[in-house]
Amino acid sequence: MPHISLNNFTDLLVDAICVVDARGHFLYVSAAGEQIFGYRPDEMIGRNMLDFIHPGDRERTLNAVDDIMAGQPKPHFENRYLRKDGSTVHIMWSARWSESDRIRVAVARDITERKRAESRQAAIYAIADAANILGDLDGLFRRIHQVVDDLLCASNFAVALYHADTRQLDFPYRAHPDGAAPDVTALISRVLKERVIERGQSLLLSADELRSQFQVPVGPDIAHWLAAPIKSNNEVLGALLVLGPAGHARFSEQDRELLQFVAVQVATAMERKNILLRLERMARYDPLTDLPNRTLFLDRLQTALKKAHREQRRLALLYLDLDKFKQVNDTHGHLAGDRLLQEVARRLTGCVRESDTVARLGGDEFVVLLENIQQPEEAEPVARKIEQALAARYELAEAVLHIRPSIGMAIYPDHGDSELELMDHADNAMYQTKKLSLAAVPRPRFSPNT
Repeated sequence: MPHISLNNFTDLLVDAICVVDARGHFLYVSAAGEQIFGYRPDEMIGRNMLDFIHPGDRERTLNAVDDIMAGQPKPHFENRYLRKDGSTVHIMWSARWSESDRIRVAVARDITERKRAESRQAAIYAIADAANILGDLDGLFRRIHQVVDDLLCASNFAVALYHADTRQLDFPYRAHPDGAAPDVTALISRVLKERVIERGQSLLLSADELRSQFQVPVGPDIAHWLAAPIKSNNEVLGALLVLGPAGHARFSEQDRELLQFVAVQVATAMERKNILLRLERMARYDPLTDLPNRTLFLDRLQTALKKAHREQRRLALLYLDLDKFKQVNDTHGHLAGDRLLQEVARRLTGCVRESDTVARLGGDEFVVLLENIQQPEEAEPVARKIEQALAARYELAEAVLHIRPSIGMAIYPDHGDSELELMDHADNAMYQTKKLSLAAVPRPRFSPNT
């Protein structure tokens, strides 16, 4: 029988066979290792495996090594290695420990393409899911950061939005483990505007390229740059940015393509999120005055009542409408009426604290919720202030108007414990005030006890 060398067979395998000692130093790497790792076998032998493992996977890999050396085989362990050219390769290992020989034997399979496809699909699902959840854009950006971090180990990540009218960038979301100095922020804005926003192209820069192209000093926290524009209908909305420190693996062309792919999904998600936010706002805010509508006001009133009950405090509800408002519409037109309502809303908001709520129920009916009052008499000055503010003349494009409000008041818990009871009491008090006004009877002072 002819002599058969094991190397003749192992070098024909697509997967790489590796042997390491107890301390993790390579003793043998088959020929396929060069295709997978980018290093010739002789460049790896004698070196520790930690020299090649992606920094983000070192701790997890060492934990797996402990399990293998304790007698637990790992037939499908996955981690990332850094190739000689700086790119990242995803590897699935099948490894066992030989106690008698004091070595670990493992088979390495390159699964980079599979992982890239899985990552893209996972990114699509994750970003689409975040876009469908009601909430602000900050929640969407946090989820996008999680997606990009999973793909690229991007702890230093930012979302920049571009305002074409002012040609300025702002950063609604930014995650930097150590914070960012103002000069770094200025540099980031400059590079993004000049290379990503204005050109509409992704960006891959090393520290050396940054120094030579922008003539700026580069610190250890921003050694590697990766950015991609967020584009919608040929309009650049902003950019995604990942900064890698000096110890971070260099970003590759595959990483650039991956971030650009995510940016495309982000553009779609932002459009959808903005539509959802507009619909949500339309459902809860009055489109004419931009005040909370009846639905949102009742939600806030219910919350305020629970808080007042829990803290044993009072709250006041003011219900008001405008005397002879119909005559404004009939005489000067509905556009004048709309402008009058918008000015009333502005004046009402200026009469109360930021913690209070002003809402439009419909037509010329408004409500004001005053929270955290100790005594019923505390609400009366606010009612007087509102009456005086709304009684001042209105200089509209169509006419100069003089109009007065009728205001009714209800106090919790004096006039009721529920939203309905308080609303009814304040509404009835308002109509009593209006009757006196129409009958030309002097209005009494507001009495919380009426």
